Amino acid sequence: MLRPLRFDLHLHTVLSPCGEIEMSPSAVAAAARKAGLSCFAVTDHNASANVPAYGEAASREGVAVIPGIEITSREEVHVLGYFDDYSVLAGLQKTVYASLPGRNDPDAFGIQAVVDANEDVIEMDEHLLIGATSLSVEEVVDLIRAGGGLAAASHVDREGFSITGQLGFVPPGLGLHALEISPRTTPSSVHARFPETSGFPLLCSSDAHRLSEIGTGWTEILAFEPTAAEVLLALRGEGGRRILRLSNG
Repeated sequence: MLRPLRFDLHLHTVLSPCGEIEMSPSAVAAAARKAGLSCFAVTDHNASANVPAYGEAASREGVAVIPGIEITSREEVHVLGYFDDYSVLAGLQKTVYASLPGRNDPDAFGIQAVVDANEDVIEMDEHLLIGATSLSVEEVVDLIRAGGGLAAASHVDREGFSITGQLGFVPPGLGLHALEISPRTTPSSVHARFPETSGFPLLCSSDAHRLSEIGTGWTEILAFEPTAAEVLLALRGEGGRRILRLSNG
């Protein structure tokens, strides 16, 4: 049965170098439940190894998790990718790692911890996750779509690391399924600044790096279940699925 579900599709964990240490699996899951979320996506910078742990912790709180990643293109554009099959995302991860130069300096950029659902650190990711890959934005979107994923441009209302901020426009024919806006703006404001965005469906998410930010941005969707596939069908308006409202709209 179709039902309204609330998604926060942009959330970082202790694997992202800019994510706060408080963003542990159990703490994130509890905060998501308290925020009234049906589902959140784990979207660490250029990394996905923490998806299983956060999915397990979230299931204990009755919240679903969508496996995701936020890839930085060589133009320093952030692109979100969402999948329902973690093994597909893990395959994409290998390509991302292979295109990501440099090694992390924890003192300069922060720790990058891979954890299990019990908060134990399994390893430290030594890739320079804060950096840009050698993949073009077109290649990033194509890789996500090739894996059957949903591709969305991150926080298009912001200057830093957005497709509008880095390129000045949304390239026609890029293949994005949606554009993400942050809670600080409205759809009408984004369309006024960048008229070409009116041709894309919008999602709103928190881009949470700390617990207090979880659920501050969300998208309410009429769907059968909290999955990436259902989000994509809602973006297309198929089978009665649709975007009901954004937290800022």
